[in-house]
Amino acid sequence: MTVETIVTPVRTSERIVVFGRLLAVIAPIVLWFAPLPLALPAHRAIAIASSLIIGWITEALDPALIGLIGCFLFWALRIVPFETAFSGFVDTTTWFLLGAILLGTMASKSGLARRLAFIIMSKVGTSYARLLLGLILSDFVLTFLVPSGVARIVIMAGVAVGLMEVFGLGRGSNVGRGIFIIITYTASIFDKAIIAGATSVTARGLIEKFGGVPVLWSQWVLAYLPCDLITIFAAWRLTLWFFPPEKPSLPGGSAFLREELGRLGPWSTIEKKSMVLMLLAIALWSTDFLHHISAPMVALGIGLIAVLPVVGVLDIDDMRRLNLLPMFFVAAGISMSEVLVKTEAVDTLTKVIFSWLDPFVTNVFSATMALYWTAFIYHIFSGQEVAMLSLSLPPLMQFAKLHHMDPLSVGMIWTFAIGGKIFIYQAAVLIVGYSYGFFDGRDLFRIGLSLTVVQAIVLAVLVPFYWPLIGLLHPTLSP
Repeated sequence: MTVETIVTPVRTSERIVVFGRLLAVIAPIVLWFAPLPLALPAHRAIAIASSLIIGWITEALDPALIGLIGCFLFWALRIVPFETAFSGFVDTTTWFLLGAILLGTMASKSGLARRLAFIIMSKVGTSYARLLLGLILSDFVLTFLVPSGVARIVIMAGVAVGLMEVFGLGRGSNVGRGIFIIITYTASIFDKAIIAGATSVTARGLIEKFGGVPVLWSQWVLAYLPCDLITIFAAWRLTLWFFPPEKPSLPGGSAFLREELGRLGPWSTIEKKSMVLMLLAIALWSTDFLHHISAPMVALGIGLIAVLPVVGVLDIDDMRRLNLLPMFFVAAGISMSEVLVKTEAVDTLTKVIFSWLDPFVTNVFSATMALYWTAFIYHIFSGQEVAMLSLSLPPLMQFAKLHHMDPLSVGMIWTFAIGGKIFIYQAAVLIVGYSYGFFDGRDLFRIGLSLTVVQAIVLAVLVPFYWPLIGLLHPTLSP
């Protein structure tokens, strides 16, 4: 079953798509000719950017195509020169994502990801509670190897469906709802706590570019590690509470896991090579504070090594089959951000979007909570995570500098906050997990709101007391 097949049942309704297409054309024309008190370049940049944002929110067209059209219009309408309009395509963030895609392809093709998932579950036990914990732990570990929440859902869903068959339960059961809701939701969270998926990769690049501060992979992971561990426990207990199992244990569970591992056979050569390359990438990322080799360079370098004939983990056919549209989407989002900065439109957006935050940046607690809940609410109205970050992080970095706040801490809080979600449309990961048919919107709302509150509480403790221990400033302090 391919990802394309999976997401078909939950595509945006045709009415919304048609409405989005009309609004994406009408809104920029109205803004273009409206008598706004702005300099001409900023005025026109905001007009075109409005079309991109509306198109992304309503899914009027494929996000990558919308982005490419926007980049072309920024250039063709002489708002900015070509090198600015398409600046995202030469940004390290875009190529970091290509490296991540290659690493994920390597883990999936070799069977390494599936094997590790079964190994983890075989170690935790065969009761429903322990299997649930094993699935969450597998999701977390696989984030380092498969830096795509959607890809992990597809891998984990294959394991989960097999478990459901052994339990003798299907759609509508508490076991099925619990398993699928939690592997889906935690996949979305872990992508923000580790610089892995397109969202955190994009955030890292924007914070470095517009915040003017280095973002270390190792520091990001350490900053959120306590929150990850607490989230794993909280997600596990909340799922058991909201969805008590019809059957407390898996009949023949040990035999099922042994059988699945047996089908995989002994470790193949390609799995061993993949594991070595993955461990090398993780080792280099984890020690970037020593050697200062950037995370994008490591990801792309290891990904390209995997394609070399002498290594043979990936081949040229694997490269041909890569879906590069996510790269184009991220590149277009970064390009839009750069255009808004170069035309000084971002200054206007800063005043409009963040002016209300001024009273809350007086101390670390109020600043942390104001940033977290503002990003959470903002994300409800902007379903596309990459688009939201591309629009909001540049003015947020400007806001941080104007108020003498630490851009890195501010950007990290903002990025992590969009991991909290309560509606299906807020992330592709949620759409893919939902489309298997095991849980509904009410299930997501309950789990999502509960974990969002838990993470807000944890963050309120980590930021003032733990982050300074690993070299991160309080958000209210400038570097």
